[in-house]
Amino acid sequence: MGIVVGTAGHIDHGKTTLLRALTGIDADRLPEERRRGMTIDVGYAHLTLADGTVVDFVDVPGHDRLVGNMLVGAGEIDAALLVVAADDGLRAQTLEHLELLDGLAIADGLVVVTKTDAVDAGRVAEVAAASRDLVARTSLAGVPVLAVSATTGAGLAPLRDALGALAARTLARGLPAGPSRLAIDRVFRVKGRGLVVTGTLRGEWLVTGALLAVVPGGGSIRVRELQVHGQAVERAGPGRVAINVAGEDGRSLERGTVLASDPASVVASDRWLVALRPAASLGPRTADGVPADRSRGQVHLGTSRAGGVVGRAGRDGVELAGGEVSAILRIEAPLAVAPGDRFVLRRPSPAATLAGGRVLDPAPARGVSRRRTSADRLNALAAAASGSDAWAAARRELHGALDGGLAADVAAAVEDAIVSSVGEHGEVPIAELRTVASRALRRLVSVESRLLPRLASDAVDRLVAAGRLSREADRVRPPGAGAAAPGPELVAAMDRLEAALATVTPPPLSSAARASGCPPAGIRELERSNRIVRLDEDLAWAFGTYRDLAARALAMAAAEPLTPAAYRDATGTSRKYVMAILEDLDRRAILRRTPDGHVPGPRASRELATSEGSPR
Repeated sequence: MGIVVGTAGHIDHGKTTLLRALTGIDADRLPEERRRGMTIDVGYAHLTLADGTVVDFVDVPGHDRLVGNMLVGAGEIDAALLVVAADDGLRAQTLEHLELLDGLAIADGLVVVTKTDAVDAGRVAEVAAASRDLVARTSLAGVPVLAVSATTGAGLAPLRDALGALAARTLARGLPAGPSRLAIDRVFRVKGRGLVVTGTLRGEWLVTGALLAVVPGGGSIRVRELQVHGQAVERAGPGRVAINVAGEDGRSLERGTVLASDPASVVASDRWLVALRPAASLGPRTADGVPADRSRGQVHLGTSRAGGVVGRAGRDGVELAGGEVSAILRIEAPLAVAPGDRFVLRRPSPAATLAGGRVLDPAPARGVSRRRTSADRLNALAAAASGSDAWAAARRELHGALDGGLAADVAAAVEDAIVSSVGEHGEVPIAELRTVASRALRRLVSVESRLLPRLASDAVDRLVAAGRLSREADRVRPPGAGAAAPGPELVAAMDRLEAALATVTPPPLSSAARASGCPPAGIRELERSNRIVRLDEDLAWAFGTYRDLAARALAMAAAEPLTPAAYRDATGTSRKYVMAILEDLDRRAILRRTPDGHVPGPRASRELATSEGSPR
């Protein structure tokens, strides 16, 4: 287990030399960097402490024209190492780097005054005091300040001890949890091995052979080999990791792409709901306050960057607790983003740090749901820990309807519409209630069409459980209401029709009804009493037959993704029957359609775990 520490500071203040003295590794990996004596791109080194803890260092360029590269390294660190040369003192890039670290809310680290062999003790003390006063105005307030000479070795032992204490503090607070996630900062090819990417691994341990989603871009890659500090390993924990990748999608990997073990944990989005806070005011070019509506800048998130526009008009710009302000951030291209991600908004020319921020919702409400935006709801979302149950509940309140369900007021309105419809008509098929619920939902919120049937069914289930409605098979009526028993002739006709539909390839319902002499009232009674399953106007099965067909589909989908062709061959039917059954099971979330075929859906275990009861 280890931590990742990023260097920061002005050009020629000795960041790379200090890392070389600490670790024995030259983080200047490019020939041009060695020739020019300056870090141009991000470099890496590592130090194993006495207790076995590993500190991975990310060495960033200090030149003002390379601040974008600096942010690539700083975007995925746990702590900072601010380097200030004793002979030169605090300079322009010292201030700007510190502003950027504050924007990313980096809250722990060390300040190291270097080149102490080049000046007297008084000058060292003066620079150390000035550095301490400067960081006191940022998120790094109170971090230790040490004096070191990388040339003579003076102060290196105390620095190693301070790094050990820093690592212990960081690990005690806990590293980012959740699914594995790696933001790529380098992509290159190795002869005989293929494509290799590097980055800082967050979340759970990663193992050889794992499949990782590629965001943005879609698709996935397979982990062919893992390396940590140049050594092949079977599994890697949080920290610097190199991955030899396999898969066609590897050809499009680039800096800024994110690899994730859970595709749902990271999304590609060009529109974020964010909380902005003013940049620390350290230099003459620091922006004053939070950027105004329609302000433009470069958004730096993780190892990616893109142009963005701040939206603070109307209900979007709400003052939040702690001096933050909400906003909608529109990005010029989709970036891989997750709730809670930290970012910096920067103006390249004239260079200035505009704001720091965090992502409240990577896919904020659209359309009619935006009317639900209010100060109370935004503050509730901002106050909740990202990804927590409280965050999910606050986000649902803000959107009104999500995959996880409905906000309380929306649920109440939908349920009232359903109860009103049943009260007006006496007995209503579930299919009609779905239409009623869908219309009510669309009036109130923006909701994905694929969610409407399930949200409607859930609303009916709640009403039945609460005793406000009574349900039999596919029909719903007011509580206590019953249907009149059919006469002997109708019962006989119903029996004939049920028998005619007890085949995997039933005849058209209208033809079977005429042949059996069963009138519409008998068909409705067969549906009500759960003796037949009707999928559309002219297609129905006897319940037992449909139950067996549905169970067969679920069993096949549980073994491997189920294609229509495989299901057709297994049941001896035709595409007409197969597609109707699969669409019905998809709609009710018993199955879920994927690019590879149908797989078990969220309601599979609930509705088809046994062969008893209604499949509806």
